[in-house]
Amino acid sequence: MINRLIAVLAALLLAASLSAAPDAYAQAKKDAPAAPAKAETKKPEAKKAPLDINTASADELKALPGIGEAYSKKIIDNRPYQQKDQLVSKKVVPEATYQAIKGQIIAKQPAGKK
Repeated sequence: MINRLIAVLAALLLAASLSAAPDAYAQAKKDAPAAPAKAETKKPEAKKAPLDINTASADELKALPGIGEAYSKKIIDNRPYQQKDQLVSKKVVPEATYQAIKGQIIAKQPAGKK
């Protein structure tokens, strides 16, 4: 009885994984032509100066990968930042999003008044 149950569960697991595989392949295939175009557009961006999260506009923030309307608003609302990693410590963006953008951002400090 248990052996039959295990066999049925194994068959269902196999069927589920096989039915999901074409979807994953189809998605990867659709994204594949777009990937070289994205890579070409990212090369000039990598040469740009880092974006200051303390002064950037919402549109500039939305140009970062993984940052949309909601995250750009949260970034602006939680200013100022002493360090760029405060985006995570203040729970403004998730760690994964921060990891994707940390090389493209900086948290500049205003010049001190004398």
